[in-house]
Order: sequence, then C-alpha cells, then structure tokens
Amino acid sequence: MKFVIFGLSISSSWGNGHATLWRGLCGALARRGHEVIFFERDQPYYAPHRDYWEVQGGELVLYDDWRQVLPLASSHLSDADVGMVTSYCADGAAASDLVLESKARIRSFYDLDAPITLSRINAGMRVDYIPTQGLRDFDLVLSYTGGRTLDELRTKLGARRVAPLYGSVDPSTHYPAQPKACYQADLSYMGTYSPDRDAALRVLFIKAARRLPLSKFLIGGSKYDGSFPWQDNVYFVDHVPASEHSAFYCSSRLTLNVTRQPMAEMGFCPSGRFFEATACGATVLSDVWPGIDSFFQPGSEILLAKTTDDVLDALRRSSEELQAIGRAARERTLAEHTADVRAKEMEQILEQSLTPDHSENLADDGNRSAAPLASAPFSVAEVM
Repeated sequence: MKFVIFGLSISSSWGNGHATLWRGLCGALARRGHEVIFFERDQPYYAPHRDYWEVQGGELVLYDDWRQVLPLASSHLSDADVGMVTSYCADGAAASDLVLESKARIRSFYDLDAPITLSRINAGMRVDYIPTQGLRDFDLVLSYTGGRTLDELRTKLGARRVAPLYGSVDPSTHYPAQPKACYQADLSYMGTYSPDRDAALRVLFIKAARRLPLSKFLIGGSKYDGSFPWQDNVYFVDHVPASEHSAFYCSSRLTLNVTRQPMAEMGFCPSGRFFEATACGATVLSDVWPGIDSFFQPGSEILLAKTTDDVLDALRRSSEELQAIGRAARERTLAEHTADVRAKEMEQILEQSLTPDHSENLADDGNRSAAPLASAPFSVAEVM
C-alpha cells in the first residue's frame, strides 16, 4: 500500500515523542512492502536538531509553505491507498481538507495525543489540527490511547470508526547498551518539560532527590528552565538524541516514566519512551494509570509509584532484583510492542475499515490488542 502521511515530525526527535515512533513504524511498513510519503513542515526549532533525513522505503518531504507543497501533496494522494493526518501536524486543518477531498482509498486521522485533544475540546479551546467539523468525515480514526478515550473521540468529535494503535519501539535502535559515565544515576528521567507532568515529576523525582541527597538523579530533555526546582543532586542533559537513548536508559538503576495528566486520567496510554526503555532492558518505575497492567505486569515487569515513599522503596531493591525486572520487561516488549507488531496491527485495522457497515464494539475492557473497529453516529453537532 501507499501511505501519504501529514505529521508533526519524523526528522527531529527534539521536544516530541512522535519522531522515533514514526521512524520505527515506517521502517516496519517498508519491510512489509509498503511505501510511506511523509510530509513535515520544516520548523525552525526542529531544524537545528534534525537527526533523520530519509524515510526507509519511502520519502520525506520537508516544506516551508503549505501552498507551495500543495501540488505535490495532491499528486501523491491521487494514487494513495491511505491518506493520513496526525495530531499536532503544523497544517493539520488544511491537510485534513486535502485528504478528505482526495481519492485515497482510506482517509484517516491518527491522534497520537487524543487525551490532550479531548481535554482542550472539553475546555472550549480551539484545536488547530482538528477540522472545524470534527473527525466525522474520516473513514477511520486511530488513537494512540485506548480505554474511554475511544468513546469520547466518537461522542465529542464525531469519529465514525475508531481503533487503538498504541506506541511501539524499533529494537534495532533501542537495545541493551553499555552504560556511559555521563548518564550514570540512581534514578533517571527522560522527557520534554510539560506543565501537566510537573506535579507528578515533583512528587516522584524532585522530592525523592531531596530525601536522598547522596544519590544521583538525572533528567534528560528539553524546555526546562531556571524556574524548575533543581536540587544539588539533580543533573541535567539538554536533549538526548535518539542515538543516545539506549545508553541513557542503561546507565541508571531505575528510569522513571511520568505521564501527562490528561493521558493518565484517561488511561491505556503507554508512551513511546516507556517501550523504548523496556526494549533496552532498563527497569522502569512508572506513575499509575488505568490499564497499565495490560501492557506490563506490575511487580515482575515494571514497578509502580504513587508517592515519594514508593520511589524510595523501589530504589532500596537490590541491583539483581531490578535487573531481573528489566529483563522480563524487555522480553514482553519484544513479543508484543515492537514496530513490526504494530505495523501488522495497522494492516488489520485498515483492512477492517474497508468492510462496509462494520460495527463491532471496540473493546473498552482492558483488551490491549488490535480490536475490531467501532462505529457510532456523530452525537454532538459542533465541537469548535
């Protein structure tokens, strides 16, 4: 199949989790014989950190102006099997109009940030990457988040057919690596700063650092500034490039996963960083959200923390115990959460979307695997 995708970024992993996911997924699709044309606006804040220039088995189209690239985009869509727009696409509304007007066999939207999208809709905010009529005109809406998010995409944004397509990892880029002294820590955390992660990060990371002044804590990410409550034993690496992720995760006894608040409230929301860390064999200590146990088994494959005391208890575990948990998580990831697994799930979902009047209920009961499509009428006239 030929995929034409309009996305946030695949060329730079700076400040976003979309890029590494798409790199792995595009590679997996190419291995399965598909072609991907990825359109990305050349943003000035991504350009200095660009670390990917070619889509495997396809083409990366970087453009400065939507009007200039419109003829090329239209040409590619004219013989596309799948036209897809993603959340946070810089020209999301215009790209959606183009896809919906095209002859692509499947016109789709992939919301990799669905709880964030819905929280803004519920607050009466304009969401630039969503068409003014919502998602009702797409043949298929994919969601990075499962659970009740799927219902709300139907009732709040009018999506007619919804299916979960969770995050994944490419094990050829994320794998057990030799530790590096510059990343060594008792507890590490990789993630772009976000206000809706701040409260959890303070409880699970900063307060733990205060209570363990002789231990080393490390943050890798971007968009942090002097207002963040730095401690003497908290160290910082400004943006860890994708090529260094494996070494970063493998250099600490524990690595922390903190989920954005709207996503944690919705549940069924494993981040790409979650799968990347476990693919490296790192031991993950995660915040808690509904559905997490359908991806990894708490206690034997990951550790969970709600309080600072939970973090301290995890850090008291022996290195042998922590390493065993990391190995078990890696085995689970390689079996269920790779880009190749997701590419196969995507194929199945797309095939189902071509079936007329396909109306099976989409599982909201914790079933994490690729589920049948769900259909529902648009029950809210206008959302924006």
